[in-house]
Amino acid sequence: MEQKDMLRIVLVGCGAMSRAWLQTATELAGVEVVGLVDIYEEAAHARARELQLTQVMIGTDLGEVLERTRPDIVFNCTIPEAHLQTSLQALEAGCHVLSEKPLAASLEAARTLVAAAQRVDRYFAVMQNRRYDANILRVHHALASGKLGALTTVNSDFYIGAHFGGFRDHMRHVLLLDMAIHTFDAARFLTGADPVSVYCHEWNPAGSWYDHEASAIAIFEMTGGLMYTYRGSWCAEGLATTWESDWRLIAQRGSITWDGGEDIRIQQVQETGGFLSTFDDVEPDLVERTERTQGHSSAIRDFIACVREGRAPQTSGTDNIKSLAMVFAAIESAESGKRVAVSW
Repeated sequence: MEQKDMLRIVLVGCGAMSRAWLQTATELAGVEVVGLVDIYEEAAHARARELQLTQVMIGTDLGEVLERTRPDIVFNCTIPEAHLQTSLQALEAGCHVLSEKPLAASLEAARTLVAAAQRVDRYFAVMQNRRYDANILRVHHALASGKLGALTTVNSDFYIGAHFGGFRDHMRHVLLLDMAIHTFDAARFLTGADPVSVYCHEWNPAGSWYDHEASAIAIFEMTGGLMYTYRGSWCAEGLATTWESDWRLIAQRGSITWDGGEDIRIQQVQETGGFLSTFDDVEPDLVERTERTQGHSSAIRDFIACVREGRAPQTSGTDNIKSLAMVFAAIESAESGKRVAVSW
């Protein structure tokens, strides 16, 4: 791929999330925001005024803005239903694309985008900001060290009583579609395993303020014989977990618990032979908080570095489609009441 000193960026979808994307982009050397696109032109004008982007082209027609600005990169911050059309148009115009979650609104659409990116030889990646968190990296490092042996079982719990109001209160599969992708992707990142099959049960608890299924339990078989379980609810009042979920990771020579925040506990087998083994408490390595551990900002910076250096993004569509496939397979299982193979 051709290397350029200055990378030109167009952002599509100037809603609330776009502010953080643009703030990061405007802080980077060798990057120029050249266009803002939104179906509501005033939203784009407002964002430009807020961030003092006086030289950008603003429009409602992505094709016209692409034609006139010739960007290298498109940031897709549109609603999920618009991800396919927006990302596909940008890729076919020769742009690299970093998209908000989810990769697409359906698995078929996701496959279309992954194939398009490969066909035009452009990078296509998804915003999975939780992979750029210092605490998940500490857990990842502890597992990658090999001191605990091979993982056998991973459990994650997500319980938050979220009173959103608005469209989420009326969504089908609101927990699985709206939130579980974060935890599923984190499970893949921590374990290095891919999904094989899933059995999922959804329900709407008594007293729920949602119209449809706000709670779910899913059991995933992963590659290597690993078992991963997910338990979650959007309507669990009290004793909330963190947004990153609460985790237990069991390996052959020890275990890790992680509350999704700063509390990481590791025990490693010291001696076996009795009824219970004895254990050493292990202090997790510190991960220096740098520009690579700043969530959204780090994900954007890394994607731009990948484009500049010609290396594949960590959250490329070819990888992230596996996390998305977990979501849709879990939904299929919940609807059918059967164990479902996960394919992508």
